[in-house]
Amino acid sequence: MATIGLAPHVERKDAIEVAKATAAWLEQTGHTAVVFPEAGPTYKHDGHLDLLVSLGGDGTMLRSVGMVVGTGVPVLGVNFGAFGYLSAAEPEGLHQAIQRFLAGDYQLAHRMTVDVAVLHRAGPRPRYQATGLNDIVLARPSGVHTINTSVSISGERFLRYAADSMIVATATGSTGYNLSARGPIVSPKLRCLVLTPVSPHMLFDRSLVLDSSDEVTFRVEGRANAELIVDGLPCGEVEVGEQLVCRAGADDAVLVTFGDRSFERVLKHKFHLADR
Repeated sequence: MATIGLAPHVERKDAIEVAKATAAWLEQTGHTAVVFPEAGPTYKHDGHLDLLVSLGGDGTMLRSVGMVVGTGVPVLGVNFGAFGYLSAAEPEGLHQAIQRFLAGDYQLAHRMTVDVAVLHRAGPRPRYQATGLNDIVLARPSGVHTINTSVSISGERFLRYAADSMIVATATGSTGYNLSARGPIVSPKLRCLVLTPVSPHMLFDRSLVLDSSDEVTFRVEGRANAELIVDGLPCGEVEVGEQLVCRAGADDAVLVTFGDRSFERVLKHKFHLADR
């Protein structure tokens, strides 16, 4: 018998109702079900799970992955949102998806994450650390025109940027904020980091696709602090003189797939792309 967690979007009544009904169905069939409130940026689930089911949009999926990253627990995404790049099933197919998982009729996709650390000005000891599946964003706070940051790649000074934001995205996150900022769409199978400036006040405005072994370091300069955002959640400020270090995550996210929702197929569907 399996222990299955269900994490619905807390503001979607339909997702909550489906989670409760699914939990009752699982209990009736002899399994153990746990319904979680949608997790915040620091929530971690320490108990044993065989599967975590995320019910919501891609944002809910990111929170769910954050709950169990590093534990090896796979996450099954059920799409109640608009895009659902990370989802493997629609609500009407949830029971069938769980049955396929329990029968072993599934695949696991290991997605690279990104680790971030904010370093004290006085030394290399981090004062804040987090892991994201989609992206790390260094953004200008409200009322500030731009952020100013010096960027180094694997210890070598690259450029000084003045921009609205700076994004470090994984391939999985390339279809998020990175895409809105006209960054490249990258296959989620690729292990890489994508560095994209948002509205840079300079001639060089291109994204850089970096190897997964590269490390991206920002030093905040000028007079204004920058806001740190991890997978869409505000995580405080990076102060002038502090460094933000981004590198490939120590642990992959583990997503359940069924082989019938390829990335290319989902991309064509979400953007209504027709063959010519």
